[in-house]
Amino acid sequence: MIKAILWDNDGVLVDTEYLYFTATQQLLASEGITLTEEMYVDLLLVQGRSAWHLAEAKGMSPAEVSQLRDQRNALYLKLVTTEARVIDGVEEVLSVLHGRYLMGVVTSSRREHFEAVHSKTGLMKYFTFVLTGDDYSKFKPDPEPYLLAVQKTGFKPEECIAVEDSERGLTAATDAGLKCIVIPRGLTRFGKFQGAYKILKSIRELPAEISRA
Repeated sequence: MIKAILWDNDGVLVDTEYLYFTATQQLLASEGITLTEEMYVDLLLVQGRSAWHLAEAKGMSPAEVSQLRDQRNALYLKLVTTEARVIDGVEEVLSVLHGRYLMGVVTSSRREHFEAVHSKTGLMKYFTFVLTGDDYSKFKPDPEPYLLAVQKTGFKPEECIAVEDSERGLTAATDAGLKCIVIPRGLTRFGKFQGAYKILKSIRELPAEISRA
Protein backbone atom coordinates (compact mmCIF):
# COMPACT_ATOMS: atom_id res chain seq x y z
CA MET A 1 0.00 0.00 0.00
CA ILE A 2 1.42 3.36 -1.03
CA LYS A 3 1.76 5.89 1.78
CA ALA A 4 4.02 8.54 0.25
CA ILE A 5 4.42 10.17 -3.16
CA LEU A 6 7.79 11.66 -4.11
CA TRP A 7 7.57 14.21 -6.90
CA ASP A 8 10.16 15.46 -9.33
CA ASN A 9 9.75 19.18 -10.00
CA ASP A 10 10.95 20.33 -13.42
CA GLY A 11 8.76 18.86 -16.13
CA VAL A 12 6.39 17.24 -13.62
CA LEU A 13 5.04 20.11 -11.50
CA VAL A 14 6.26 23.10 -13.46
CA ASP A 15 7.16 23.71 -17.10
CA THR A 16 10.79 24.77 -16.67
CA GLU A 17 12.94 22.17 -18.42
CA TYR A 18 13.03 24.03 -21.73
CA LEU A 19 13.98 27.24 -19.92
CA TYR A 20 17.01 25.48 -18.41
CA PHE A 21 17.97 24.15 -21.82
CA THR A 22 17.58 27.60 -23.36
CA ALA A 23 19.77 29.27 -20.74
CA THR A 24 22.48 26.63 -21.08
CA GLN A 25 22.34 26.71 -24.88
CA GLN A 26 22.61 30.51 -25.01
CA LEU A 27 25.64 30.70 -22.71
CA LEU A 28 27.48 27.94 -24.58
CA ALA A 29 26.63 29.62 -27.89
CA SER A 30 28.24 32.81 -26.62
CA GLU A 31 31.49 30.82 -26.61
CA GLY A 32 30.89 29.29 -30.02
CA ILE A 33 29.75 25.93 -28.63
CA THR A 34 26.70 24.17 -30.06
CA LEU A 35 24.21 22.42 -27.79
CA THR A 36 21.24 20.88 -29.59
CA GLU A 37 18.07 19.55 -27.97
CA GLU A 38 19.19 16.00 -28.77
CA MET A 39 22.55 16.54 -27.08
CA TYR A 40 20.89 18.13 -24.06
CA VAL A 41 18.40 15.29 -23.64
CA ASP A 42 21.11 12.64 -23.83
CA LEU A 43 23.60 14.41 -21.57
CA LEU A 44 21.35 15.83 -18.87
CA LEU A 45 18.03 13.98 -18.98
CA VAL A 46 19.33 10.49 -19.73
CA GLN A 47 22.92 10.35 -18.45
CA GLY A 48 22.57 13.02 -15.76
CA ARG A 49 25.83 14.64 -16.89
CA SER A 50 26.74 18.30 -17.24
CA ALA A 51 26.89 20.11 -20.56
CA TRP A 52 29.96 22.00 -19.37
CA HIS A 53 32.36 19.31 -20.51
CA LEU A 54 31.68 20.72 -24.00
CA ALA A 55 33.30 23.94 -22.83
CA GLU A 56 36.17 22.05 -21.22
CA ALA A 57 36.72 20.13 -24.46
CA LYS A 58 37.10 23.46 -26.26
CA GLY A 59 39.94 24.35 -23.90
CA MET A 60 38.20 26.60 -21.40
CA SER A 61 39.80 26.64 -17.97
CA PRO A 62 37.92 25.50 -14.83
CA ALA A 63 37.63 29.16 -13.78
CA GLU A 64 36.17 30.15 -17.14
CA VAL A 65 33.70 27.24 -17.04
CA SER A 66 32.68 28.21 -13.51
CA GLN A 67 32.06 31.79 -14.64
CA LEU A 68 29.99 30.55 -17.57
CA ARG A 69 27.94 28.34 -15.23
CA ASP A 70 27.30 31.29 -12.93
CA GLN A 71 26.08 33.33 -15.90
CA ARG A 72 23.79 30.49 -16.94
CA ASN A 73 22.38 30.21 -13.42
CA ALA A 74 21.66 33.94 -13.38
CA LEU A 75 19.95 33.78 -16.77
CA TYR A 76 17.91 30.75 -15.73
CA LEU A 77 16.84 32.49 -12.53
CA LYS A 78 15.60 35.42 -14.61
CA LEU A 79 13.73 33.11 -16.99
CA VAL A 80 11.99 31.03 -14.31
CA THR A 81 11.02 34.12 -12.34
CA THR A 82 9.15 35.52 -15.32
CA GLU A 83 8.19 32.54 -17.50
CA ALA A 84 7.79 29.37 -15.38
CA ARG A 85 4.26 27.96 -15.37
CA VAL A 86 2.46 25.23 -13.44
CA ILE A 87 1.72 22.30 -15.74
CA ASP A 88 -1.93 21.87 -16.62
CA GLY A 89 -3.75 19.55 -14.21
CA VAL A 90 -1.07 19.60 -11.50
CA GLU A 91 -2.91 21.56 -8.82
CA GLU A 92 -6.12 19.66 -9.50
CA VAL A 93 -4.32 16.35 -8.90
CA LEU A 94 -2.36 17.59 -5.88
CA SER A 95 -5.58 18.73 -4.22
CA VAL A 96 -7.09 15.27 -4.75
CA LEU A 97 -4.04 13.48 -3.31
CA HIS A 98 -3.37 15.90 -0.43
CA GLY A 99 -4.21 14.37 2.93
CA ARG A 100 -4.42 10.87 1.50
CA TYR A 101 -0.63 10.52 1.07
CA LEU A 102 2.46 12.15 2.52
CA MET A 103 4.02 14.10 -0.36
CA GLY A 104 7.51 15.50 -0.91
CA VAL A 105 9.47 17.07 -3.75
CA VAL A 106 12.79 15.55 -4.85
CA THR A 107 14.61 17.79 -7.33
CA SER A 108 18.14 18.42 -8.57
CA SER A 109 17.38 22.12 -8.94
CA ARG A 110 19.28 24.63 -6.84
CA ARG A 111 17.17 25.84 -3.92
CA GLU A 112 17.42 29.42 -5.16
CA HIS A 113 15.88 28.41 -8.48
CA PHE A 114 13.26 26.20 -6.86
CA GLU A 115 12.11 28.96 -4.55
CA ALA A 116 11.97 31.46 -7.42
CA VAL A 117 9.80 29.08 -9.45
CA HIS A 118 7.39 28.44 -6.59
CA SER A 119 7.23 31.94 -5.15
CA LYS A 120 3.90 32.38 -6.95
CA THR A 121 2.67 28.85 -7.81
CA GLY A 122 0.87 28.19 -4.53
CA LEU A 123 1.82 24.50 -4.73
CA MET A 124 4.01 24.20 -1.64
CA LYS A 125 1.03 23.87 0.70
CA TYR A 126 0.55 20.35 -0.60
CA PHE A 127 4.01 19.08 0.39
CA THR A 128 5.46 17.94 3.71
CA PHE A 129 9.07 18.46 2.63
CA VAL A 130 11.27 19.57 -0.27
CA LEU A 131 14.73 18.28 -1.14
CA THR A 132 16.77 20.31 -3.65
CA GLY A 133 20.21 19.93 -5.19
CA ASP A 134 21.62 21.76 -2.18
CA ASP A 135 20.66 18.82 0.06
CA TYR A 136 22.77 16.00 -1.39
CA SER A 137 26.21 15.36 -2.84
CA LYS A 138 25.14 13.11 -5.73
CA PHE A 139 22.40 13.86 -8.23
CA LYS A 140 19.98 11.85 -10.33
CA PRO A 141 20.51 9.26 -11.85
CA ASP A 142 22.29 8.39 -8.58
CA PRO A 143 19.72 7.09 -6.06
CA GLU A 144 20.95 9.33 -3.22
CA PRO A 145 18.16 11.94 -3.59
CA TYR A 146 15.43 9.32 -3.35
CA LEU A 147 17.16 7.36 -0.58
CA LEU A 148 17.24 10.56 1.49
CA ALA A 149 13.61 11.27 0.61
CA VAL A 150 12.51 7.80 1.75
CA GLN A 151 14.29 8.37 5.07
CA LYS A 152 12.39 11.63 5.52
CA THR A 153 9.05 9.94 4.96
CA GLY A 154 9.70 7.37 7.68
CA PHE A 155 8.22 4.68 5.42
CA LYS A 156 9.70 1.70 3.61
CA PRO A 157 10.72 2.06 -0.06
CA GLU A 158 7.87 -0.23 -1.11
CA GLU A 159 5.43 2.17 0.59
CA CYS A 160 6.65 5.10 -1.55
CA ILE A 161 6.22 5.88 -5.22
CA ALA A 162 8.05 8.42 -7.38
CA VAL A 163 6.63 10.60 -10.15
CA GLU A 164 9.17 11.51 -12.84
CA ASP A 165 9.42 12.67 -16.44
CA SER A 166 13.02 11.76 -17.37
CA GLU A 167 15.12 8.65 -17.74
CA ARG A 168 17.68 9.85 -15.20
CA GLY A 169 14.90 10.40 -12.65
CA LEU A 170 13.47 6.96 -13.34
CA THR A 171 16.89 5.37 -12.82
CA ALA A 172 17.39 7.24 -9.54
CA ALA A 173 14.00 6.17 -8.22
CA THR A 174 14.19 2.51 -9.21
CA ASP A 175 17.77 2.17 -7.94
CA ALA A 176 16.46 3.46 -4.60
CA GLY A 177 13.93 0.61 -4.58
CA LEU A 178 10.89 2.67 -5.55
CA LYS A 179 8.13 2.14 -8.03
CA CYS A 180 8.19 5.02 -10.48
CA ILE A 181 5.41 6.46 -12.61
CA VAL A 182 6.69 8.45 -15.58
CA ILE A 183 4.76 11.25 -17.27
CA PRO A 184 6.93 12.30 -20.23
CA ARG A 185 6.45 15.67 -21.87
CA GLY A 186 8.39 18.19 -23.90
CA LEU A 187 12.08 17.31 -24.06
CA THR A 188 11.51 13.90 -22.44
CA ARG A 189 8.64 12.73 -24.63
CA PHE A 190 10.79 10.30 -26.64
CA GLY A 191 12.43 8.56 -23.67
CA LYS A 192 12.56 4.77 -23.37
CA PHE A 193 11.69 4.52 -19.63
CA GLN A 194 12.55 0.86 -19.20
CA GLY A 195 11.63 -0.29 -15.70
CA ALA A 196 8.88 2.26 -15.15
CA TYR A 197 5.91 1.05 -13.13
CA LYS A 198 3.58 2.97 -15.45
CA ILE A 199 3.99 5.50 -18.25
CA LEU A 200 1.10 7.97 -18.36
CA LYS A 201 -0.03 10.45 -20.98
CA SER A 202 -1.55 12.88 -18.48
CA ILE A 203 -1.05 13.73 -14.82
CA ARG A 204 -4.82 13.43 -14.41
CA GLU A 205 -4.40 9.64 -14.68
CA LEU A 206 -2.15 9.60 -11.61
CA PRO A 207 -4.60 9.26 -8.67
CA ALA A 208 -6.21 6.14 -10.10
CA GLU A 209 -2.84 4.53 -10.84
CA ILE A 210 -1.48 5.23 -7.36
CA SER A 211 -4.56 3.77 -5.73
CA ARG A 212 -3.83 0.53 -7.61
CA ALA A 213 -0.08 0.47 -6.95
